[in-house]
Amino acid sequence: MKSMAAFNGREIPKEDKVFAASGKALDAVSKYGPAEVINATVGALYDDEGKLIVLKSVEEVMKSLPPEKYAAYAPIAGTPGFKKAILKAALGNYEPKSFTCVVGTPGGTGAIRNAIANYSCPGDKILTHSWHWAPYKSIAAEMYRGIEHFEMFDEEGRFNIADFEYKVKKLTRNQEHLVIIINTPANNPTGYALTMDDWYGVKRVLDEVPLEKKVALVLDVAYIDFAGEPDEVRKFYGVVDNLRANILPIIAYSASKTFTFYGARCAAMICLAHSPEVAEEFGKVNSFSARATWSNSSRAPQEVIEQIYADEELLAKVEAERAEARNMLLARGRAFEKAAADCGLEIVPFSAGFFVTVPCADPDGLCEKLNEKNVFLIPFDNGVRVSIASSSEDKCRRLPGMIKEAMAALEESAE
Repeated sequence: MKSMAAFNGREIPKEDKVFAASGKALDAVSKYGPAEVINATVGALYDDEGKLIVLKSVEEVMKSLPPEKYAAYAPIAGTPGFKKAILKAALGNYEPKSFTCVVGTPGGTGAIRNAIANYSCPGDKILTHSWHWAPYKSIAAEMYRGIEHFEMFDEEGRFNIADFEYKVKKLTRNQEHLVIIINTPANNPTGYALTMDDWYGVKRVLDEVPLEKKVALVLDVAYIDFAGEPDEVRKFYGVVDNLRANILPIIAYSASKTFTFYGARCAAMICLAHSPEVAEEFGKVNSFSARATWSNSSRAPQEVIEQIYADEELLAKVEAERAEARNMLLARGRAFEKAAADCGLEIVPFSAGFFVTVPCADPDGLCEKLNEKNVFLIPFDNGVRVSIASSSEDKCRRLPGMIKEAMAALEESAE
């Protein structure tokens, strides 16, 4: 007997491409040293010496927690203080018009999972953009849903509102429920952010959805606090807030990234509901799903975030440290963008964030070619993802030329 698993129609790869590429990079670092390797695979923020960045102010609070603040179970939806604090963290200075409800989740992945579980049905298609975080598909497949995507960009490199509209109309003709996932600002893998005009286009399309259809608009804002000036990158909330009664915006907010404790797996899903009844239902169904999967999230990061937002001086320290890290990341992005333009390397439209994407015909082949130079990237279906979050500004300047050279060598060997 060679297998005992019930695959249930799922396509399960032999290995995760991200972690496989990261493993190769770490092996190269061990063999040749960090200075000789460009590890642009990691979805976490590293300094120029290749060390994980952890905000010192956050670290100090974490280390100061007494046992009862990290060892005790947290309530299923999160501690009351955490839910109040995370709402402020996610929304910033934006004051919502809608009725809000918060449910804590273990990372943004948990928020995506619960949104799909509770606002779509088995057999439904989940709609997202063509350039998207690959686990959306596997999360949907685990719950017997599929993925439909709209082309993210039109021929002029602008957000493709026409294809978005076409796919929304197509799916709502056949489904009572529709979950739409839009990952912005600082999209993974492209770094793109929808403009305000893009958002007004999204709102127009959603305003035309028949009232008998129910749409959950999931806003995956995992990288929002590294995408630009905090109030500026949150302006779009004003467009999606208080939509029609059959549209439910859900913010998937990753505190793991914002507070640089990735392994603590701390996040929340927040609704902007049209009525108090829908907000109350949101808390009930998502708490039920949490209980049936991970039960409750880690208490320690919840206590840390509650303490930070209860102390104005401490919050100011956290925000100042984060701003410094954000400025470093933005400088890396601009350096990569300029170097790409200088050498004629095409990149997918980029605004800010952890990643840049280079479109190409043979992503796996390109990554293998770059591995020969101790450069490690992540292959996607139609391109390669470059983590500027884990690459110094100097390496970001060098990478475009190296990628361009490897692409030329790959094309030459194919002739």
